[in-house]
Amino acid sequence: MFGKRPERAIPMLRDNKSKADILEETGLTVGVNKASFEVNDGEVFVIMGLSGSGKSTLVRLLNRLIEPTSGAVYLNEQNLAEMEEKTLRSVRRRDMSMVFQKFGLFPFRTIQSNVEYGLEVQGMGREDRGKKATDALSLVGLDGYEKMLPEELSGGMQQRVGLARALANDPEILLMDEAFSALDPLIRKEMQDELMDLQENMKKTIIFITHDLDEALRIGDRITIMKDGAIVQIGTPEEILTNPANDYVEKFVEDVDRSKVYTAQNVMTRPETVQPEREGPRVALQRMRNSGISSIYAIKRDRELLGIVHADELSQLVDEGIDDFRGVIHNDVLRVEMETPVTEVIDLIKNSKVPAAVVQDGKLRGIIVRSSVLGALSGGEVNINGSVSEPTSR
Repeated sequence: MFGKRPERAIPMLRDNKSKADILEETGLTVGVNKASFEVNDGEVFVIMGLSGSGKSTLVRLLNRLIEPTSGAVYLNEQNLAEMEEKTLRSVRRRDMSMVFQKFGLFPFRTIQSNVEYGLEVQGMGREDRGKKATDALSLVGLDGYEKMLPEELSGGMQQRVGLARALANDPEILLMDEAFSALDPLIRKEMQDELMDLQENMKKTIIFITHDLDEALRIGDRITIMKDGAIVQIGTPEEILTNPANDYVEKFVEDVDRSKVYTAQNVMTRPETVQPEREGPRVALQRMRNSGISSIYAIKRDRELLGIVHADELSQLVDEGIDDFRGVIHNDVLRVEMETPVTEVIDLIKNSKVPAAVVQDGKLRGIIVRSSVLGALSGGEVNINGSVSEPTSR
């Protein structure tokens, strides 16, 4: 709570009074309202919302750059909210590092000296801190820039210096507050890629603040959406897109490029199948007539995909009195894994005459037709029979 005697607002929050009501009655501003969540070790946890939603206040509560009015912040069972100042400073230096939107580099210090600064404050010797800084700069791809000044580097490179400075401490947790927001779009995307590449090796716990949903979807293992200081929804990128908690989140995601998040699993439909071990061409043809399709997928009893068969070839077998159709199964059917990104699926199916088979461990889980992909990307819901409902009006 921001303002004089902030404790006055706590009972009002418990009574679920709104941010506007509390401001009107007390003159106090709600920064963060009963935000309760856990961050898993090694995950990229994104906190996002519009300006004024409380996201930057929340991240500063985690390391007590802003003092919480009430509540607790636990790190390895230690409550930072009750920690003595000396111990807190030690935790900030050892366990947490912060990367800000504004790079915060000292203009008259070299790049090497900027990265060493936090270690210097800790009292680390020149040789040790020099090695750590050099290693950190190498990690973010800035070998050879050690002796330059910040003004000699581009914005993206300066942000890499800020990241290197944070990494030099080898913290358990990285707090990144709108770290890439000041960068041009192309450089911003490069930094997102850089962060994801680094995370593959570092396995840090990263709490990342952004107002950009595309950025959140791109880098986050889980996303928290905030409004008026409160958490509205927490979920994976897929959950946020496919199951928005309310109208606010739904509005948030309506214009997002779903192809960046959706996988084959999200756009697949239930396939019609036939089992040649126990069913013949007449059964297959009848099933195809009932569904209005001209091809059907052949599977084993355990759903292992054998291939696809076509109506004209089955009809010929019936005319010839042949009951075994295994000889006309085409096993060169297009297959994609459940987790294949939709962007890749689109490229694969655009020239295919038959739907793609979605498989997992060789077993058929669904099929993908072009209409279901386009429907899902436009915001419609893919029905189990393969048809696509119109996008929900908002």
